[in-house]
Amino acid sequence: MKKTIFITGATSGIGEASAIKFAAAGFRLILTGRRADRLSNLSSRLKTLYQSDVLQLVFDVQNRKQVNEAIDSMNDEWKQVDILLNNAGLALGREPFNQASVDDWDTMLHTNVNGLLYVSRAVLPLIEKSNSPQIINIGSIAGKEVYADGNVYCASKFAVDAITKAMRIDLLKKGIKVTVIHPGAVETEFSVVRFKGDVKKASAAYIGFQPLHAADVADAIFYVAGLPDHVCINELVIMPKQQASSSYFDKN
Repeated sequence: MKKTIFITGATSGIGEASAIKFAAAGFRLILTGRRADRLSNLSSRLKTLYQSDVLQLVFDVQNRKQVNEAIDSMNDEWKQVDILLNNAGLALGREPFNQASVDDWDTMLHTNVNGLLYVSRAVLPLIEKSNSPQIINIGSIAGKEVYADGNVYCASKFAVDAITKAMRIDLLKKGIKVTVIHPGAVETEFSVVRFKGDVKKASAAYIGFQPLHAADVADAIFYVAGLPDHVCINELVIMPKQQASSSYFDKN
């Protein structure tokens, strides 16, 4: 029986790279995202390249009703999940606390925190059916160390770290592995979203050093997911060689 992975935010970046990685390894995939066209294109590629079994679910993790309705709509063939990858998340804005947009704060908290909670709670009954259940949450180095002008984004990722630790304790007797992976600088659409489409500003964030690629983080996720049943990586921090902390870089 092929294993099934449920990936949120699969339409770009780490989520898309993870979908490709697990598809190549023969997993069945439940891919979710807000952008139906991107989700459909990715699913078609994976079916062509790897003959993957793919289920697409279009919803916004911020919306609890959409989350629950989408997961309830799955037929019995898909109602066992072995791995949940909570990847959906974003940063918006890079301003000091007194100048930041409250709307941006709301979006980050609703996506990065509430979204993770809504999906995890809805998928848990499906994970409990697995013989090797695992939840992998994508945090950030911003969830370990606060940096200037990161304020609520950092807070949201600190929450992901705390939620993961709580899951690890509360789900221990269920036999569910729980892991958080904290990436440093990864060159994806992350900065384009953070700077609201300003490609020049987004590109400047990676000048002078070699950032991680989405595939690098996907490799780490795949490693964590492939360990023997008795081994659980609780926490993994992965950064570029030229990054030592959330705000210290060796730039050329």
